[in-house]
Amino acid sequence: MRIYLDCFPCFVRQALDAARFATDDEEVHTTVVQSVLRLAARTDTHNPPPVIGQQVHRLIRQITGKEDPYREQKRRSNELALRLYSEMKQDVDEAPNPLEAAVRLAIAGNILDFGVNSSLEFCHAENVIGAALNEEFDSSELSAFVSVINQARDILYLGDNAGEIVFDRLLIEKLPREKVTFVVKGSPVINDATMEDAEIAGLTDLVDVITNGSDGPGTILETCSPQFRERFGRADLIIAKGQANYESLSSVNKPIFFILKAKCPVIARDLDCEIGKMILRRNKYLGTRFIAREKEKADAKL
Repeated sequence: MRIYLDCFPCFVRQALDAARFATDDEEVHTTVVQSVLRLAARTDTHNPPPVIGQQVHRLIRQITGKEDPYREQKRRSNELALRLYSEMKQDVDEAPNPLEAAVRLAIAGNILDFGVNSSLEFCHAENVIGAALNEEFDSSELSAFVSVINQARDILYLGDNAGEIVFDRLLIEKLPREKVTFVVKGSPVINDATMEDAEIAGLTDLVDVITNGSDGPGTILETCSPQFRERFGRADLIIAKGQANYESLSSVNKPIFFILKAKCPVIARDLDCEIGKMILRRNKYLGTRFIAREKEKADAKL
């Protein structure tokens, strides 16, 4: 997905938010915003939005001297999610379709995104999460999701935000865990999950967890480590969580299922849905591949 003009105000707003998380010094805030505006002026709009996002947050860390401006927000997100975990796990286990319930809650956890909404109130997030099991949801892709998971031998699950990954844990617990490797960021960026967050969420006790070696939002393959790129290439199914992973991987020629909540007009327009919709959607490559496999299976039965 490319950068649209509507993305630029978001880049500046996110930069100012991060600067304010890092310091109360208004002169530093001014320097950050001016630097980001200069960066935006020379941005190639054919790139995915996370490419400039990575550059923006590198600038912020350099100017403020803070390695992890969102550290407190991540801590609070993890605490909220872990407090809700036992209740949510029970809801999933008692649901008529536990996998669908787990997918719904994994999507609902995507609300814990300080890159999109720095003023997020945790009570609002809790209400959104609590309503997820009854919210309107297009489950037409669920059977394809199950089939592809069953066919896959090696699944990479790309995590998104701290706190949110506790909700991913609910879904991973319903998957064949021996096939799953969970992926976090190599170092802090926005409130994206790192290895520390995966340990807090209990994911390191559940499945293999690796880092992508990058400090970029989403999965910008060019800036990921060689080890991760090799691992990404070897996987036969990618489960990609959140908007930034959709932005950075929607054009990648790999079998991918995207799981997210459409939280901004640009994403909603690209996905042809309303803002706020819960999304479970395979990419075009997986659609072709899946249909071909199903046809082969059907032909084999004739």
